Amino acid sequence: MANRIILNETSYFGPGAIQEIVHEVKDRGLKKVMVVTDKDLMKFKVATKITELLDQHQIAFEVYDRIKANPTIANVQQGVDFCRKCGADVLVAVGGGSAIDTSKAIAIIMTNPEFADVRSLEGASPTKHKAMPIIAVSTTSGTAAEVTINYVITDEEKHRKFVCADPHDIPVIAIVDSEMCASMPPRLCASTGMDALVHAIEGYITKGAWELTDMMHLKAIEIISRSLRSSVQGDKAGREAMALGQYIAGMGFSNVGLGIDHSMAHPLSAVYDIPHGTACAILLAPVLKFNAPATGERYREIARAMGVEGVDDMSQDAYRQAAIAAVEKLSTDVGIPTKLSDLGVLEKDLDFLAESAIADACTPGNPRDVTKEQVIEIYKSIL
Repeated sequence: MANRIILNETSYFGPGAIQEIVHEVKDRGLKKVMVVTDKDLMKFKVATKITELLDQHQIAFEVYDRIKANPTIANVQQGVDFCRKCGADVLVAVGGGSAIDTSKAIAIIMTNPEFADVRSLEGASPTKHKAMPIIAVSTTSGTAAEVTINYVITDEEKHRKFVCADPHDIPVIAIVDSEMCASMPPRLCASTGMDALVHAIEGYITKGAWELTDMMHLKAIEIISRSLRSSVQGDKAGREAMALGQYIAGMGFSNVGLGIDHSMAHPLSAVYDIPHGTACAILLAPVLKFNAPATGERYREIARAMGVEGVDDMSQDAYRQAAIAAVEKLSTDVGIPTKLSDLGVLEKDLDFLAESAIADACTPGNPRDVTKEQVIEIYKSIL
């Protein structure tokens, strides 16, 4: 079986990278920008860095700022209507996964109108045409949506999230500018940063993992493990490192998939509106405990990448426990809750949550096959 790697065309890294938007828009002959963001990023003068830049260089634009933290089918449908009415020929997505994911769905429907029913995009979307151009500007260091072929949309009517995977949706330009992440509050920084760690670890142990993505994931684990604490404290160097670490993780997992941590996190966000990164983070240690028997020597390399010393002298059980302990320590240090009940999760909902997790597109990639009953037990272990 051939291993496939898909990456975005061009990426810019470093402070001030947003300046490259001007050249990319003009050099590509694009005329009208639709800025996709949320009201808070406009209010707190983050997305306005982009609109001011466009104004300064006389590039026409309109702003669509109705994005929710867990973007919905309605967000996408309204965005498609907005895009058609304003006549945009390029989307500039400014935000975390929510803005970029919504932009992917909008851009795909614009060039593949037969998928106007957003639910039809679930899974491996069989679209025929590349999405309209997306320039993705990340304002969080976690989702790596700017470099992935995946996006997640919430179906409010059915209380579920669904994952879409489509090579046609990947942004043509990724802007990884740490200055755009500088104003992240600590809680958001912690949540998105732990999401990036989950991407790297799940990508490293997934069934589809192979040498090239292993290289990406282990480097991402190393960068995130040494940088997240200082990033949460507002350290500039820490935030620059996290911006890179999460991108590297995205290059990997986008091509090999994830596992049940994400499968179980998706319904938590859909039902309780828990931030995605927080849901992933709180599940990471218990999921690692469940998956350990199916991972061979991989937890040794996770422990090593997280800075654990002496792993080569440890037994398999010892280095597995060390890897999990390192994850738990980092999660605690950055303020992630340890109990689902603290986030409002109710035992009566566990059956529905587990059923949704089993049906999730990420589940087949898990290194250990799992049943609904086992998923319920994992939820219960941290309820």
